[in-house]
Amino acid sequence: MRHSTTAPIAALLAGYRPRNATEASDVVRLLDLLTSGDPWSRDLPLHVTASALVVHPPTRRVLLRWHARMQSWLQIGGHGDPGEYDPIDVVLREGREETHLDDLVCWPDAAVRQVAVLPVPASLNEPAHEHADLRFVLATETPEQARPERPTATLRWLSLPEAHAKTTEPNLRELLARVADFFDQ
Repeated sequence: MRHSTTAPIAALLAGYRPRNATEASDVVRLLDLLTSGDPWSRDLPLHVTASALVVHPPTRRVLLRWHARMQSWLQIGGHGDPGEYDPIDVVLREGREETHLDDLVCWPDAAVRQVAVLPVPASLNEPAHEHADLRFVLATETPEQARPERPTATLRWLSLPEAHAKTTEPNLRELLARVADFFDQ
């Protein structure tokens, strides 16, 4: 039987199919991490995070957040809080905290849309490390209610081409392309 800290992740990855060699390698690293105790522990040099692109399907727009530490436009998301082990719970909480949107739902369903292992630079509070990020898509019906959690965390609703132009991370551009596929269905 899987440990309670890993079971939700294992269930989400059970049928997941990586789309390229880099993502396949990242999935292997994440699955290896599940055997090392609590994969959410920030004490580990590689630990799990959960993030999502927030979308407004009727207008085909996505919400990006300015991330001051990374100096780039990114999706919302972050670390699990103590006792929080389900990536969907984590990403919904992070989404509400970072956008103040209280109607966020997984869209078009609660499946993982991408797995990416990402380097995180050192800060005053922690050494350089990596995130094994499970990525989802969340939708809102009230995009006009989005507000940043703090003044330095600017939020912007953008069309997919605008979002692609604002982002520099190849893995985020790939996630934007995957979202475009859902808009086209």
